[in-house]
Amino acid sequence: MAAVSRRHFLQGTSAAAASLLLTGTRASGKVDGANDRVRIAVAGLNGRGKAHLGGWLGQDNVEVAYVIDPDQRVLDGTMKSLAARADGKLTTKPESDIRRVLEDPTVDAISIAAPNHWHSLMTIWGAQAGKHVYVEKPMSHDVVEGRVAVEAQKKYGVVVQHGTQRRSDAKIAGLHEAIKAGKFGRLKISYGYCCKPRGGIGFKSPSDPPEHLDWTLWKGPAQIDQYHGNYVHYNWHWFWETGNGDLNNQGTHQLDVARWALDDDQTHPVRAMAIGGRFQWDDQGETPNTMFALAEYPNGQYVFFNVRNVNYDDYERQVENEYYFEDGGKIVRGLYYPPGSKKGEKVSVEPGDVTPGGNWGSFIAAVRANDPSMANGDVYDAHYGCVLGHLMNNSYRLGEQVPFNEKAGRFGDNADAREHFLKLHEIMEDGVGVPEDGAEYTVGPTLTFDPETERHVGEHASEANTLLKDPNNAEFQVPDAADV
Repeated sequence: MAAVSRRHFLQGTSAAAASLLLTGTRASGKVDGANDRVRIAVAGLNGRGKAHLGGWLGQDNVEVAYVIDPDQRVLDGTMKSLAARADGKLTTKPESDIRRVLEDPTVDAISIAAPNHWHSLMTIWGAQAGKHVYVEKPMSHDVVEGRVAVEAQKKYGVVVQHGTQRRSDAKIAGLHEAIKAGKFGRLKISYGYCCKPRGGIGFKSPSDPPEHLDWTLWKGPAQIDQYHGNYVHYNWHWFWETGNGDLNNQGTHQLDVARWALDDDQTHPVRAMAIGGRFQWDDQGETPNTMFALAEYPNGQYVFFNVRNVNYDDYERQVENEYYFEDGGKIVRGLYYPPGSKKGEKVSVEPGDVTPGGNWGSFIAAVRANDPSMANGDVYDAHYGCVLGHLMNNSYRLGEQVPFNEKAGRFGDNADAREHFLKLHEIMEDGVGVPEDGAEYTVGPTLTFDPETERHVGEHASEANTLLKDPNNAEFQVPDAADV
């Protein structure tokens, strides 16, 4: 397969695939049988889980064998919806605990749309059970568990595909191939934006969990002191025990695209820092609603990132990527601006090499071929992109409060970083109306990271390394990488 481009793979294998049945025996990757039906289990049925169900049901000869959720009301509602679509031929089974599903040898793959704190452990368990894995972004909730997921995929050889749909976009793939080939000069800064309006979440008092929710299963590996209503079912994104803020929520897509454009030999950054805050909302959430972050890679290339969630009049929504080149040229919103020019030219590049079928179809193709290299956004892409966000977030979490003003940024002699931070500051000051008197930024330290050991070194290393791995509950321990 190595000599055949993923884009053309199906042309040569569709006939052969029609006579194969994948069986989900433990870590076997075994192919038997007389048809190519893929039996998949979907874990997590709210939000993205609904999209997962629609995606798999839209594929030829794919059966949703199980739906999994610790909330009985959600599980019942999903089964009712599936029954209405099945016209009396429903074969899907409901389950609250993924571990029982993984024991079924007829399940070929699992599709993970549970909260972030579950993503890596489910991926690891799935690989250990010989199941292929489609895992929603971000694949990991922290750095260490992401590495364990990588090692599990390596050991068991299953397909792991990250839920970053842009990896299935041949246009983006082609643009990055052209950038790396030097079509626009050498890339200096790859910039991602996650600027979409959100609102505050208020305060919910601690209480007993509702009877229809299995709180132990919902928490899983996350150590949480007590239930409150802001965790379930969406606002867990804004608490560090369960989520990663918008930087590694919606922003995972743009972070992944930004890193994808860098030279192919770059894995992790060597330095990262962040500045931001949670402005105006005065709520229970912990993660920032405003952030400017940057990361420097060993080859001198940078990723910049911008989170801006606070709504205001004339809010400019930006969920996109930009590219800045060493000669002063840039690509912004699909237009290339040559050095010194204010007139953009439409970017025209050839489509890049991706497995066809979109994010859902490409995964099924990889599963049928039992070929992890066909995944659009494989376990390595997932790990490197997620770690980039984790390091930025960890800088913020170790930050100190400073007055809200344009001097808050600590970028040394990095004029580009200062320029882009000032653009964000101007929006927050003049657009949002954050007052200089009384408001504060959280300014994170510059963290130094060793890409080989995946550990922090130098100043702040001790406190930063404590954030590389979250503690887990006894029943849901993420194993050591050596023990998968």
